Amino acid sequence: MLGKQTISLIGFPGSGKSTVGVLLAKRLGIEFVDTDLLIQTKENATLADIIARNSHHYLRAVEEHVLTSMSIGRSVISTGGSVVYSDKIMSRLAQQTRIVYLQAQYATVDYRISLAPDRGIASAKQQALADIYAERIPLYERWAELTVTVDGADPETIAGQIVAALDS
Repeated sequence: MLGKQTISLIGFPGSGKSTVGVLLAKRLGIEFVDTDLLIQTKENATLADIIARNSHHYLRAVEEHVLTSMSIGRSVISTGGSVVYSDKIMSRLAQQTRIVYLQAQYATVDYRISLAPDRGIASAKQQALADIYAERIPLYERWAELTVTVDGADPETIAGQIVAALDS
């Protein structure tokens, strides 16, 4: 079936990486790993608290440590939205996993993020969401092996599209 037995989901916060990731892992019968949860467990704090107490640079450093030291087995890995800032992480994921970019229009992620205002986004406090979005899109596109548009599609459909695309 799949060449590489591990899939990494990348994309902007609010693109559905965690939701789609769980459904995809169930369909494939493999483990689901949420790297944001690994970071929160390591730091014993939410992402928003980590950023508030330290900085977004600190969060990215922890993210790099967690993702470069974790074991990678047969799984679906939901990464944090800022993972693409680290060439070290992305090179490792590109070598060991299939990288799927969940592409969402700005309006989609803006709306979804507005529903969870306490969500931690690893960026400078003064940076507008639209600016972060514009900065990250080329990075997601650079690393994507497969791009799936998520706007207007339900998570089950998106998971099915990923399975079909990776099977072909």
